[in-house]
Amino acid sequence: MNLKLPLSHRDREPESGVLYLVGTPIGNLEDISIRALNILRKVSLIACEDTRQTKKILNKFSIKNELISFNKHNSSIKIPGIINFLKEGKSIGLVSDAGMPSICDPGEELVYQSRLHRIDTICIPGPCAVTTAIVSSGFPSSRFIFEGFLPKKKTDREKIIYEIGEREQTTVLFESPHRLIKLLKEFKRCIGGEREIEISRELTKKFEEHIREDINSALDLFEGKEVIGEITIVIKGVNKKNNSPGLDKILLKRELNDLINAGISLSSASKYLAKKNNCKKSEIYNLH
Repeated sequence: MNLKLPLSHRDREPESGVLYLVGTPIGNLEDISIRALNILRKVSLIACEDTRQTKKILNKFSIKNELISFNKHNSSIKIPGIINFLKEGKSIGLVSDAGMPSICDPGEELVYQSRLHRIDTICIPGPCAVTTAIVSSGFPSSRFIFEGFLPKKKTDREKIIYEIGEREQTTVLFESPHRLIKLLKEFKRCIGGEREIEISRELTKKFEEHIREDINSALDLFEGKEVIGEITIVIKGVNKKNNSPGLDKILLKRELNDLINAGISLSSASKYLAKKNNCKKSEIYNLH
């Protein structure tokens, strides 16, 4: 008996009325997949974070297609029109400037709205700075937490940084180059300067760089220098099994900083916490 097997997605792509989430290179244009190129060539239109960036890819591979801008500034206005376009049976390719759309990207809301309207979404996987950085670091990667860009508000940032300092899993986050020094100083104050981190810069590009140091050394290396390029940071987790019992330094640093921020002097706060934790004042004082 002859069985007629259904065509695979690849054979019939792009399908009508489908939103395709297309992974694009994070630096080296040759990292794009054949399937991604096929989608970008054949969809009804491409929604992109920055048309100028996407044109670099299309020009590289001699692709011509209609582009529309879709970014954090206009996404709320553009989403209803894109949804209607998909309902009409058209296909759309969604791309970000680099990597996977929807990660730290307004594509997340478009995908959510598409699913609410029962519109099929298909991901064409591609490069991702998060996984590229963590596998390059050599830190434990079976379980990790991605924090994206940290909040700008000081209290919200500190809360997350303290959580990073206490967790056992590896953490990955993004930071802009002009804020790297500030972030390293926050790490030092809240986590301590001894924690191992890896700072990855310009991933997959000509001047790709991976700097694996403790926080103190990384701060010494970058302070006073102009930092350029996209930054991905990997922070090693705490090995609590090997930690000797005693003072929880991360928790104490948090309490110490809270007291100082409340207007109490370093000396008085150290004295109070030393008495509270039955330890020497100098042990607390040196945490600052």
